[in-house]
Amino acid sequence: MANANAATKGAANQSMVGISFDMLRRGDLSLALGIMAIIAVLLFPLPTVFLDMSLGLSITFAVLILMTAVFIERPLELSTFPTILLISTMLRLSLNLASTKLILTNGHEGPDAAGHVIEAFGNFLMQGNFVIGIIVFAILVIVNFIVITKGSSRIAEVAARFTLDAMPGKQMAIDADLSAGLINEKEARERRKKLEDEANFFGSMDGASKFVRGDAIAGLLITFINILGGMVIGVGQHGLTFSDAGHTYTLLTIGDGLVTQLPALLVSTAAGLMVSKAGVEGSAEKALISQLSGYPQALGMSSFVMAVMAFLPGIPTLIFLGLAGGAGALAYTTTQRRETARKSAADAIETADKAKTSADEPISTALAMDYLKVELGYGLLPLINDTKGYRLTDQIKALRRQIASEMGFVMPAVRIIDNMQLASNDYVIRVKEVQAGKGEIQPGQLLVMDPRGAPIDLPGKVTREPAFGLPAVWIDDGLRDEASFRGLTVVDPATVMTTHLTEILKENMAELLSYAETKKLLDDLPVEHKKLVDDLIPSQITVTGVQRILQALLGERVSIRDLPTILEGIAEAASRSASTVATTEHVRARLARQICSANMSPAGYLPLVALSPQWEQAFAEALIGQGEEKQLALAPSRLQEFIASVRKTFEATTAEGELAVLLTSPTIRPYVRSIIERFRPQTFIMSQNEIHPSARLRTLGQV
Repeated sequence: MANANAATKGAANQSMVGISFDMLRRGDLSLALGIMAIIAVLLFPLPTVFLDMSLGLSITFAVLILMTAVFIERPLELSTFPTILLISTMLRLSLNLASTKLILTNGHEGPDAAGHVIEAFGNFLMQGNFVIGIIVFAILVIVNFIVITKGSSRIAEVAARFTLDAMPGKQMAIDADLSAGLINEKEARERRKKLEDEANFFGSMDGASKFVRGDAIAGLLITFINILGGMVIGVGQHGLTFSDAGHTYTLLTIGDGLVTQLPALLVSTAAGLMVSKAGVEGSAEKALISQLSGYPQALGMSSFVMAVMAFLPGIPTLIFLGLAGGAGALAYTTTQRRETARKSAADAIETADKAKTSADEPISTALAMDYLKVELGYGLLPLINDTKGYRLTDQIKALRRQIASEMGFVMPAVRIIDNMQLASNDYVIRVKEVQAGKGEIQPGQLLVMDPRGAPIDLPGKVTREPAFGLPAVWIDDGLRDEASFRGLTVVDPATVMTTHLTEILKENMAELLSYAETKKLLDDLPVEHKKLVDDLIPSQITVTGVQRILQALLGERVSIRDLPTILEGIAEAASRSASTVATTEHVRARLARQICSANMSPAGYLPLVALSPQWEQAFAEALIGQGEEKQLALAPSRLQEFIASVRKTFEATTAEGELAVLLTSPTIRPYVRSIIERFRPQTFIMSQNEIHPSARLRTLGQV
C-alpha cells in the first residue's frame, strides 16, 4: 500500500511538473505570470537572494532593450516598445519597493542588509564618502530626468503630432497611386497598414515616454524617503548613533538608487534612440558612421583645431596631437574612398553609355497621357479621406464596377491629383488631358435639389448642380433631416463629383474605347464564343471595324455588355453590306429587347414620340450619296423648323414627367440622331426595328 501511495504521489508530481513546463512554454501564460510576479513583489517581502537575482535581471533586461534599439533597422521593428517600457518601469519600481522594505527593516544590521548587489553598488559609488555618493547619484538623476527623459518626451510628442498631421496626405498618395494603377490592392493595403502602425507607434510612444519621466521622479522621491526614514528608524528605534545610521542607510539607499537608476538610464537612452530614429533607415551605427564620415572637410577642420589646441599652454600635447592625427587620417581615407567610388561610378556610366546610344529618357514617355484625370483644389483634399461617408476613391472604384456591369465598358483608371492653381473648392475633370468638365463643391456641406424644379427655401449657398445644371443649394449637415422631410434630394460632396464624373464618362465612352481595349474585350470572351470571333475576324471585319461599331453604340449610351449578340449581328450584316452605319443599325435591331428595357418608364411601358410622315419624307429626300458617303443635305430653314418642333414636343412630355423616346424609320435614324444630339443629347432615338414585340408602347405625341 505504501509503495502504491508513493507511486501515485510521484506520478502526480510529475504531472504537475509537466503542466508547469507546458504553461511556461506558452508565451501568453508566461507574460501573465511575470506580471503577476511583479505585482506580488509590490505586496510581499522579498528575500535578499531573490532581490539580488531580480536586480541582475532588471539590469540585463535594460541592456537588452538598449542594444535592440541600437541595432534595429526601423522603429516599427520594435513596435511593442511602449509595452516594454511599461513592464520595465513596473519591474524597477517593484524592486525599488522591495529593497526599501529590506533597507528600513534590516538596515541596522549592516551594509549587506538589502543584498550584496546594493552593497556593492553603494561602496563603488561612494568610495567611503557618503557626500560624494549623494552628489554623484543626484547628477545621474539630473542627467536622466532633465536631459534624456525630457528630450525623449518632447521628440515623441512632436513625432506623434507630425505623423498624425501627415496621414491624410500619405493616404491620398496611396489612393492616387491605386487609382492610377501604379500599385495593386495588396500593395495599397500593406502601405496603409504600415502607415497606421507608424501613427499608432508614435502615438503610443508619446504616452509611454511619461512612464520614463514618472520613473525618474519616483526614484528621486524613494531615495529621499529611504534616507530620511532610515535615519529615523536607525536612531529612534535601533539606538544607532547619528553617524552610524547616516553611513549605513546612506550607503544602502545610494546603492539602491544606483541599481535602479542605471537600468532607468539605459531604458531612457533606448527610448531616445527609438523616437529620434524616425526617418532614418538602417541600424544606428551604420547611419551615424555613414553620415558623420561623409564630409571629409569637417574631419579635416576637426584635425586642424585639435592640432592648434595641442600647443596651448597646459594642454596635454601628445593626446591632442594623437586626436588630430586620427581625425586627419580618417579625413584622408574618406576622401580617397569617395574619389574611388566616384571613378567607379564614372566608369560604370561610361560603360552604360557605350552599351546604349543614349542614356536619356525616351521622348516617347512624354507622349503618355492620362485617359481620365481629376484635379482637386487644396480645400477638397479631405474628400480623399472622408471618415463620415464614402471616400471619393471608394466611390470611383464602385463607379468602375457599375459602368462595367451596366455598359460592358471597362472604365480607365482615374488619376487624382491636387492642383494648387485651382480655387480651393474647385475641381476639374479631364479626358485625355483635355478639360471635359469643372465644378465647385463645399466640403462638409450637402447639396439639395428639388426633383420638381421648385425653389428651395432652405438657408445656404445657391448654386447649380455641376452634372446636369439643375438649381441647387449647399446647406449645413444639420439641415439634412429637414431637407429629406420636404422630399428634396440630398447629396454629399463626393457623390456630387462622382455623378459629374459619371456623366462625363458616359459622354466620352466612345472616345475612350481604344483599339487595345476592344481587342481585350474580344480576347476575354468565354471559350464557347471564340469560334464566332475566329470566323468573323479578320475574314469579314477587322478589329478596327468592330471598334467603330462599339463606339457608335456607346456614343448613344447603348450597352455593349452583350458582346456575343453584337458579334452575331455584325456577322449577319457584314455579309450584305460593308457600311458601318448599316451594320450598326442591324446590331441595334438585334439588341431590341435590351434597348427597350433600358428606356422603359417606371410604369412598365415605352413612352414614344413619333416622327411625322412629313418629316420622314423630308429627311429621306435630303439624303445624298451612297454607302459610307451618304450625307444629310437639309435646308437650314427646314433644319431650324425641325429643331423648334422637337424642342416644343419634348418640353411638353417632360412637363408631364415622361422621358420619351423619338421613334423614326431605320433609314434616317442615324441622321436624325446627328442633329438632335447637338441640342438635346439626353434624348434617345430609336427606329421601328428596335421595338421588341413584347414591349408595351405608349405614344405621347408627334414631331
